[in-house]
Amino acid sequence: MDPLAGSYYVEYLTDEIEERALKYIEQIDKMGGAVAAIEKGFMQREIIESSYRFQREVEAKKRVIVGINDYVSGEKVTIKTLKVDPQVEKTLTDQIRKIKSSRNQAKAKEAIDRLHDAAAKENESLMPFILQAVREYVTLGEVCDTLRTVFGEYKPLTLF
Repeated sequence: MDPLAGSYYVEYLTDEIEERALKYIEQIDKMGGAVAAIEKGFMQREIIESSYRFQREVEAKKRVIVGINDYVSGEKVTIKTLKVDPQVEKTLTDQIRKIKSSRNQAKAKEAIDRLHDAAAKENESLMPFILQAVREYVTLGEVCDTLRTVFGEYKPLTLF
């Protein structure tokens, strides 16, 4: 049984959400769609403005977050941070160097080149090429570097 079934207020709120969502979608459509809206910085601006409004509401206590801005306990909480032992880093770096020096360099280069060529093609599944590269002991960093040379690297719009 639904105690709110037929509630005029719930129906009103549902209609309000639908109306606002449709207006928002129309606004994005007028810009040329979601991709165009992202390229114009619209989505980023909306997120920034929403985050700013939210934070102001929290700081003004218009929006209560229990334990953060209201109903806060007086006890001090210490958080242990993870500190990686420098020896672990050295050990892992040495292992990568050893793998790179002991692998078949010609096959690794060939796998990287094939991945690069496949990435340059449109609608080519890269997974078989990535798997082949991994089988030839190509590192994750090398795979990512190869893909970056083809696709570039995402840099968000600077709005300020």
